[in-house]
Amino acid sequence: MQANVNRKGEIPLPRINVIEKFCKSCGLCIEVCPKKIISIGDTANDKGYFTAVCINQDECIGCGLCATICPDVAIEVYK
Repeated sequence: MQANVNRKGEIPLPRINVIEKFCKSCGLCIEVCPKKIISIGDTANDKGYFTAVCINQDECIGCGLCATICPDVAIEVYK
């Protein structure tokens, strides 16, 4: 089975995307991340919540635990 390869022939690293307008900074993603690369940022969304941010995308292993536990479906994982 061949891994996903981009146009340059590189295998892209996994990454997460936090959809800020949905995040309510509950912190569940922070607790389940095995690499401990998610934290609460210092920028508030339109609802006044300080949203989760990935502080080191290079360390993301793409496990998807953060997206699975998020009650607001505010995290997307790209592999």
